Amino acid sequence: MEPIIQFENVSKAYGGVKAVEDLSFSVRKGEIFGIIGPNGAGKTTTLEMLEGVRKPDRGNIHVLGLTPHKQMKELNKHIGVQFQSTSIQKKMKVREALELFSSFYKNPAPKEELIEHFHLNEKLDVTFDDLSGGWQQRVTLALATLPRPKLLFLDEPSMGLDPHARREMWSSIQSLREQGSTIVVSTHYMEEAEKLCDRVAMIYNGQLKALNTPRQLLDGVTAHYLSVGSVQIDREFLTSLPDVVKVEQEDEMFKVFSNDQQKTAYHLFTYCHEQEIVLTDFKFEKGSLDDLFVQYLEKEPQT
Repeated sequence: MEPIIQFENVSKAYGGVKAVEDLSFSVRKGEIFGIIGPNGAGKTTTLEMLEGVRKPDRGNIHVLGLTPHKQMKELNKHIGVQFQSTSIQKKMKVREALELFSSFYKNPAPKEELIEHFHLNEKLDVTFDDLSGGWQQRVTLALATLPRPKLLFLDEPSMGLDPHARREMWSSIQSLREQGSTIVVSTHYMEEAEKLCDRVAMIYNGQLKALNTPRQLLDGVTAHYLSVGSVQIDREFLTSLPDVVKVEQEDEMFKVFSNDQQKTAYHLFTYCHEQEIVLTDFKFEKGSLDDLFVQYLEKEPQT
């Protein structure tokens, strides 16, 4: 199947700062494609070039068969965009925002369908300023779908949301894909990429570091660890256990990275049994995309 996005050897710089450097990837119809990386990695610049807002310095970009920066007017008929921050008047009611944005399009999606899909009925007469962060993001996502887009761009859709609101946002995005939308989402939340995306492009300093499904990327994680919880042991002791590479601590929980997890666990349990130490928590954990990203960064040459 011909990709609906082709991003080939693209570079973009601002002054002497390279935001994107020789970046290539493609997006297939019907998938949720993630562009992941830390703040400043080049994610927003990449989206802006895909949307036609910015012109690349080098390389070729084709979206739905169009060249974005040359055919932006035509492209806008077929895409929806949720920006990191959408400018909506603070005192505008949700109902008014839907009516206003709907007037921008020749054949918008029926407002009643969007109200039902995003469960907005109880918020229609609430001003944007009085909505919680989660509801604001839900409203801006609804506005992005008004043009019945073939392709939807979401720039950090769950930034600043609490865990519950974030999961509600993920559910809304997944339901849009189920209805046939192709979605490109940028995020620095690695858990979001794991939960949402069919494939992810991991970028750092504007360069591609990895591209695959989350599951296949996780198969390459070497950062597996023992999760250990106890108030009776300390970091120094855990570091002294056989084959331990490093220990990370957060409150009373420890991540124990080892070259031989079973051997390390055996010595840990033996010691705790002899000293009558109680472990409040213990798990063999597999690394996340977050761990994988740290793993890639550790390989970066130091400047």
